[in-house]
Amino acid sequence: MKFKIGIRYILIGVLFGIVMTKSEAVSWFRIQEMFRFQSFHMYGIIGSALLTGIVITAVIKRFGIRDVYGETIKFHDKEKSISRYLIGGTIFGLGWALTGACPGPMFVLLGHGFLIMFIVILSAITGTFVYGLLRDKLPH
Repeated sequence: MKFKIGIRYILIGVLFGIVMTKSEAVSWFRIQEMFRFQSFHMYGIIGSALLTGIVITAVIKRFGIRDVYGETIKFHDKEKSISRYLIGGTIFGLGWALTGACPGPMFVLLGHGFLIMFIVILSAITGTFVYGLLRDKLPH
């Protein structure tokens, strides 16, 4: 059972990589365009992903769809605060601008043979670990 689920995740990851590549979302040129407000391309991709997420979340809630283990998928309301999104978004955006890749494209670019992305992925994992250590002391 776990092997079949693992294969599904790998296939979904490969499909995700193909979509990211074909949509040029992993292109540093496109990312630079976005940060310079020169093109709508990346905003269209991000907006499409946001819209897809909203629709899928609504479908999951409406029909009570279960996960691969048969468990009910639960959504928990998050505490609303400006500081958490402002600080977290700023750190995320700075990392994205510095490396030219957010978490999805990091792995796609590694798959394309850009071995320098190992450093970016290792840095992201380290940042996640540090966040886990400091989580209770940060505004949420």
